[in-house]
Amino acid sequence: MRNALGFELPDLSRRRFVQGLAAGGLMLALPRLSAAVPAATRSGYPPVLSGTEFDLVLEETLVNFTGRPRLATTINGCLPGPILRWKEGDTVTLRVTNRLKEDSSIHWHGILLPYQMDGVPGVSFPGIRPGETFTYRFKVQQSGTYWYHSHSGMQEQTGMYGAIIIEPRAGQPVRADREYVVQLSDWTDEDPMRVLHKLKMHSAYYNFHQATVLDFFRDVANEGLKAALGKRQMWNEMRMSPMDLADVSAYTYTYLVNGMPPAANWTALFKPGERVRLRFINSGAMTFFDVRIPGLPMTVVAVDGQDVEPVTVDEIRIAVAETYDVIVEPKDEAYTIFAQSMDRSGFARATLAARAGLSAPVPALDKPQPLEMEDMMGDMTGTARAHHARTEYGPSVDMRVDTPRTNLDDPGVGLRDNGRRVLTYADLHTVGGPLDPRGPGREIELHLTGNMERYTWSIDGLEFGRATPIHFRHNERLRVIFVNDTMMTHPMHMHGMWNELETPEGEFLVRKHTIAVQPAQRVSFLVTADALGRWVWHCHLMLHMDAGMFREIVVA
Repeated sequence: MRNALGFELPDLSRRRFVQGLAAGGLMLALPRLSAAVPAATRSGYPPVLSGTEFDLVLEETLVNFTGRPRLATTINGCLPGPILRWKEGDTVTLRVTNRLKEDSSIHWHGILLPYQMDGVPGVSFPGIRPGETFTYRFKVQQSGTYWYHSHSGMQEQTGMYGAIIIEPRAGQPVRADREYVVQLSDWTDEDPMRVLHKLKMHSAYYNFHQATVLDFFRDVANEGLKAALGKRQMWNEMRMSPMDLADVSAYTYTYLVNGMPPAANWTALFKPGERVRLRFINSGAMTFFDVRIPGLPMTVVAVDGQDVEPVTVDEIRIAVAETYDVIVEPKDEAYTIFAQSMDRSGFARATLAARAGLSAPVPALDKPQPLEMEDMMGDMTGTARAHHARTEYGPSVDMRVDTPRTNLDDPGVGLRDNGRRVLTYADLHTVGGPLDPRGPGREIELHLTGNMERYTWSIDGLEFGRATPIHFRHNERLRVIFVNDTMMTHPMHMHGMWNELETPEGEFLVRKHTIAVQPAQRVSFLVTADALGRWVWHCHLMLHMDAGMFREIVVA
């Protein structure tokens, strides 16, 4: 079976069947290339390592998520890696030994530390060569839910990530009777470099949701013939598709919860009446997950490790690299934790249950919704227009938005008006307000740019290899403005410093380490450049980062 572009379609029915045969991901029946699989991993929950001294080993491990054995890059033989539990105020020492055949690294995502400990090869340190051990040592200055992952090659995609939980010095401000890490990720049996090559060949290679004649007739019925023709003409002139929702889909991805595919049904137990804290972490390489628990409201209490004023919702879009802590109070015997991909091509699934062996109905995938005019053109109330930008930025950029939108209360494509209470950035308020009361001394505006046909991604039209570092003055307070000139949402991550997202009117909202910038959107945030050294700033969609949406920051 082939799609409209002539590409071979995978046998999804068989692939999803064999997922049901796998009790987890790590191969127990085949010879191992590393040490024995820990019992905690066989049960679908990584081992928990606590204290101040840690030994982590990077190695290759056989896994099987689809019925076909593949090699993963793992930490201590686990996928995900061990959960690391630290205490605020402690100094931790982490000895990382590389048993791979290639250089490696670990980046402590969202953690404030000296730049030499940040783990970015070629910027903050040279990397960890095969057979070598690198010792990370730093004082823990924060609390909350974070994660760690490789910053070398494609190792993050092939399994090298794990969770970090930091206990606050003063004790947890939010009561919970028990807690679980829910680490979401995406796995492909393909070589990730092969995936990138296919996207370079054709950016829609994995996108089988395309506009059809039926979609056109629906637009005619809803908007009239003239408007429907105008919309279709505009998309054609831009040589873009309103169904460009994700670069990589379930046609190659299997979506995992704590290293387990949907049919394996990772399960978290509770007693009725308990308050359960779920620490959601999106460790996917390329996937935004829309998470809900049908029949069970979620009260968001922390975002990117920082406590927020509680807000109760039905659904949360979790961008790549974000973390969300929620409190739930289950009363029935079983609930499904349902995390569908933003393009609605697949899902990860787990269960909250009062006893082992129970499950709840798994919802059907929502129908994919096309991008709207505001996702391409921005603020439709003004003189907004999107146009080709080759004369301004060159062949690496195919679009520029003149008047971007600023609506932080937009949940994003696929979640608008779906009948559920969906979290938005406008709902989030960090407890305690901003860390720095000063206003900005200067502003920096950066445009997120790209060319889908060429599959190039950049900042201000320059891929990393052609760009120069961005310079911050030590301890200055500055405002950063991101304008997304593309039709894809980019989770932008700054290493080493907090981003304090603000309203369009300049009022503080929420403290984050990763900010998802929607298509044709303008966001602004304040930064205090209090961390000397060399840092990086990049889109956390791994292939976008690899293709050039990456910059170095120098604080001096």
